[in-house]
Amino acid sequence: MSHVLKERIINKSLTNKTHYEQELNYADPGSNLLGGGNLYAQHTIEVKGHVKFLNEDGKDFKMTAYQRDGFNKNVLAETVVNPADNTYKMSITVNKPGEVVVDCGMWQSVNIWAEDENLDIDFRGADTARIKIKNPPYVYIRGGKKNELMNWINYEGYRNYQNMIAISQITYRGKFVSDKDKQDLSMKLYDANQENMTAHMAYLTEHYADRSSVLAAIGYLNDEKHGDIINQALNTLEKTYPTLVADYRKAKAEAKEKRERMLPGKPLPAFEATLAGSGKKVSPADYKGKVLVLDFWASWCGPCRQEIPHLKEYYEAFKGQDVAFLSVSIDAKEDQWKKAMSEENMPWDQAIVPNAGKEVMELYQFSGIPFILVIDKEGNIYKKNVRGEDIKTAVQEVLDGKTASPAQPKSVIGGSMMMGSM
Repeated sequence: MSHVLKERIINKSLTNKTHYEQELNYADPGSNLLGGGNLYAQHTIEVKGHVKFLNEDGKDFKMTAYQRDGFNKNVLAETVVNPADNTYKMSITVNKPGEVVVDCGMWQSVNIWAEDENLDIDFRGADTARIKIKNPPYVYIRGGKKNELMNWINYEGYRNYQNMIAISQITYRGKFVSDKDKQDLSMKLYDANQENMTAHMAYLTEHYADRSSVLAAIGYLNDEKHGDIINQALNTLEKTYPTLVADYRKAKAEAKEKRERMLPGKPLPAFEATLAGSGKKVSPADYKGKVLVLDFWASWCGPCRQEIPHLKEYYEAFKGQDVAFLSVSIDAKEDQWKKAMSEENMPWDQAIVPNAGKEVMELYQFSGIPFILVIDKEGNIYKKNVRGEDIKTAVQEVLDGKTASPAQPKSVIGGSMMMGSM
């Protein structure tokens, strides 16, 4: 799949358009959300609306439409909000039906289904509060029936996030016998919240398989638990969209293969990073014969830096044993990484990967940091996505001769930085 963006200006003549109706439209004929070929009728859809609040200067408030392609972001269209009336309009060339993110000045965003429906979407825009908190309001899409389903899907995601905030506040204010009891209750409530959202997505998948946007709901489901519902929906959709469903199934199989290579007990995929100071190349294979704690982090990641005191504690606890630590930064700017290293003073090997870690994130299948793995002496994954005391416990288990188990802890919620939240 090509990642080369072909840039062109829609309607280069200004005869029928004002400056603010001009937009950059990026079209990559081989690029799409779900992978596969390009056997679809091309459409151009229009997305327009109103933004209530612009930045203080009111200038160059940008609207962007993009798709995720693995860990890359492919821009499909951009425009600037007209400060005279706070409206925007942009055209998106759709080569294949799929989800597209419409971003409003990096303050809010909404997932749409791009296919053949023109859409009207209003945003609140810039946060005008004195204290700014990352909690944007729900965004409603006015369009056809495919995006009616997207409204339901987006609302479930919005409510899930609001419930997470409520759970965090309640457990933070509550009184517990120990921090472990507090953490255990928090995780149970987070899991219940996630199960509730998943149940709603299963309902939408079961009852709205008459439209292509049902693929967005299917993306939230588990193949093992919801296999029957997924297959029934795909079989229904296949009657109208045979190529889209075939491509979806192919992409799912490829994604499964990528996930499986990162299961406990599997050999850790190889990559190279550049060591601080010497500039030499280093890879996890250089630590074979030792238990390796491999930590992916970045200078701008608060949870990453909160984890460092724990890593220092465990580094001292295992000093003199067959245990090594390697922290790998995905910082885009090397000077920021070096500044953070000097502030944190971590006494173990430090390294950085190029391109803000995009390649290693794709290879290791993570999108949030810190991402910490414990690797056994043979270079196999013992545990991944471990935090706090779980790091120390995992290292000790490997030293005691325990082998990897397929069971993995549930994802850490509320304590990692997603790449889209930078």
